[in-house]
Amino acid sequence: MERNIALSLRYEGTRYHGWQVQKNAVTVAGTLEAACAKVVGHPVHLTGCGRTDAGVHAMCYVANFRTSCRIPVERLPYALNTHLPEDIVVLKAAEVSAGFNAIGSCIKKEYTYQIYNDRVRDPFYVHRAYFYPKRLDETLMQRAAEQFIGTHDFAAVRSVGTDVRSTVRTIYDCGVTRQGKLLRLRVSANGFLYNMVRAITGTVLYCAEGKLRPEDIGPILDRGDRSLAGPTAPPGGLYLTRLWYEEEVDLFD
Repeated sequence: MERNIALSLRYEGTRYHGWQVQKNAVTVAGTLEAACAKVVGHPVHLTGCGRTDAGVHAMCYVANFRTSCRIPVERLPYALNTHLPEDIVVLKAAEVSAGFNAIGSCIKKEYTYQIYNDRVRDPFYVHRAYFYPKRLDETLMQRAAEQFIGTHDFAAVRSVGTDVRSTVRTIYDCGVTRQGKLLRLRVSANGFLYNMVRAITGTVLYCAEGKLRPEDIGPILDRGDRSLAGPTAPPGGLYLTRLWYEEEVDLFD
């Protein structure tokens, strides 16, 4: 009998060309599929909860696959981790309903963009946070971030790269917090466009630099012109940090 297995994992994405399998590049999905095949004894196709880009990280990620292998789910993480590099770790596995789909069943996601804000670069945050040497005003950035909350056409803050039927999404929360030298911009939504969070980050930074005002963001979204918003921030500061599913899955502690 075929089982539908969901995996909870996390990865440091610096050396990968994103999640999606590519013919001539090392990807997270390709690496994980190879490990799964060794453990279950047959080729595996993984469905991931989203398409993270090259250099982007995931503190929380879910993927599912189908198998007739009878290995108990509680043993799968240990078996898989013996075949995975140290920058990808499977935390938990669970048998889910036949209709569960890691991306289709996901109703809400949260991404966090991390900025290291200090005059001097910290080598331990290279590829893990965007180094920004000028002092940033997190209160002003918070005002800018709040302008993105709601249901909007987000064409002005996405890069062309994937075909989508609609560029309308709903952002439930968008805010900036500071912890010492680290600033974190958190965005939760029912879905994200290609490079959307990185473009939102660049736009919020433009407001901090005085190149835009927070009240400019609404009209920019209304016009849908990418050239009016801020630049796309580098990938190394971006993390997928939280997921919500329409059915309760035993994957998160």
